Amino acid sequence: MAKKYDVIALGELLIDFTMNGQSGQGNNMFEACPGGAPCNVLAMLGKLGKRTSFLGKVGKDQFGILLKSTLDAAGIDTSHLYMDEKVPTTLAFVHTFPDGDREFSFYRNPGADMMLCESEIDEEYLKETRIFHFGTLSMTHEGVRNATKKALKTAKENGVLITFDPNLRPPLWESLELAKEQMEYGFRYCDVLKISDNEIQFVSGKEDYDEGIQYLQEKYGIPLILLTMGKDGSRAYYKDMRVERPGCTVEAIETTGAGDTFCGSAVSYVLEHGIENLTEEQLGEMLTFANAAAALITTKKGAIRSMPEKEEVLAFIK
Repeated sequence: MAKKYDVIALGELLIDFTMNGQSGQGNNMFEACPGGAPCNVLAMLGKLGKRTSFLGKVGKDQFGILLKSTLDAAGIDTSHLYMDEKVPTTLAFVHTFPDGDREFSFYRNPGADMMLCESEIDEEYLKETRIFHFGTLSMTHEGVRNATKKALKTAKENGVLITFDPNLRPPLWESLELAKEQMEYGFRYCDVLKISDNEIQFVSGKEDYDEGIQYLQEKYGIPLILLTMGKDGSRAYYKDMRVERPGCTVEAIETTGAGDTFCGSAVSYVLEHGIENLTEEQLGEMLTFANAAAALITTKKGAIRSMPEKEEVLAFIK
């Protein structure tokens, strides 16, 4: 039976304030970029022609209104984007270093994305998707954690494919132990895991990436694991295969959204090819495209509005 959506993503939707030069008086200027990992993933999926919907919460304030209109413009369904009357939209200030890497300062104590509750998880809506995507920022606090777990359970019981990007942000957790616990909860549910080099070391306690992935495969039996290694490229671990593709060289302005662009590209490939019988050649093709798309996003600021077009990625690969 045809589903209404290809992907529903649950999680944070916020404003990333990124550095954008200095004023005439020498003050730092910040640009308000709509962001939040799950929606970045949906934005890339939209560029690849997929039907997407977002499940989450923003404040009923200027930033929340901006975010809703941004999703609407990107073609992301907002029928389950809730607006909180009392709690403001979550904000993140992104401080970029000379090499394009960055650190975050979050204004989320509380932030509206944390206010999503179990009663707002519509089970009928979740049955209408082929893939359910989530991260761990919706698992930092009890209320939204319960909502995430209800959504996961609903998706699993209805045969929906589950994709997971932990997207670890240490400042948002009361302890790293809790972060690890919630990541492990996600591993138990997901069919496709996208994880970064530092996250695999954190959660497995192993320096060597292959050993860390092997630990996850043996403990959780995740069918497809995608490891991102920044400019060094990425790897896919599937059945007894390990496929690696190099990164692409670009002049990076900032890396915000690169992992999400990679993730959206990979999820799109899974929608087109399934995860039953992928070949080594297909895994390589998936990684090559995802690496190229991720490299292109680092040449622009922000994420949701900056996702590359499919033709642009294919031309870049050539």
